[in-house]
Amino acid sequence: MTVSVALSGIDVNTIDGKPGTLGAYADRAVLVVNVASKCGLTPQYAGLERLQAKYAEQGFTVLGFPCNQFRGQEPGTNEEIAEFCSATYGVTFPLFDKIDVNGETAHPLYQQLTTVEDAEGTAGDVGWNFEKFLIAPSGEVVGRFRPRTEPESDEVIKAIEAILPR
Repeated sequence: MTVSVALSGIDVNTIDGKPGTLGAYADRAVLVVNVASKCGLTPQYAGLERLQAKYAEQGFTVLGFPCNQFRGQEPGTNEEIAEFCSATYGVTFPLFDKIDVNGETAHPLYQQLTTVEDAEGTAGDVGWNFEKFLIAPSGEVVGRFRPRTEPESDEVIKAIEAILPR
C-alpha cells in the first residue's frame, strides 16, 4: 500500500512555539524522526545531523519531533530540548514541538505515517524513540526504518539517495 502525505497541509509548531505547516519541506526529501534526549538511542542525533549536513544542498531535510511517550525519555521543555540538541550534538535540522506519536492523541502527521509498513510488512504504532519515515518530494512515504536502524545505515542512505530532488 502506498501512502502519500501532503506536508503543506500538516499543522505544526516549531520547537520555539511558532505555528506553521510542513509546507516548506514539501519539495524536499524528508526523514521524519521521533526523538528523545534520555534514550539509549539518543546518540543517533549525531548520525541524523551528519545526514542533514551531507544531503541538505541536494534537497534533503531531517525533521525531528520530540516525544515523551516511551518511558518518559523526553521529559524536558521545548527550550531544554533545543538547548540539549544544539549543545550536545550540534543539531541544525528543524525540531518541532513535543508531540505524541501513538494513540488517540497522536499528531495528525503520525496518524498517517503509522499506516506505512516497514521492510517486514508491519504497520502500526511507532515502536520506540528514533523510528524514521522517509518521504519523497512527491509526498510518497518510501521507507519506514525501525528505531535500531542507524541513520547512516546502508539501507537508509540508499533510500535517501534514490529520492534526492537535485
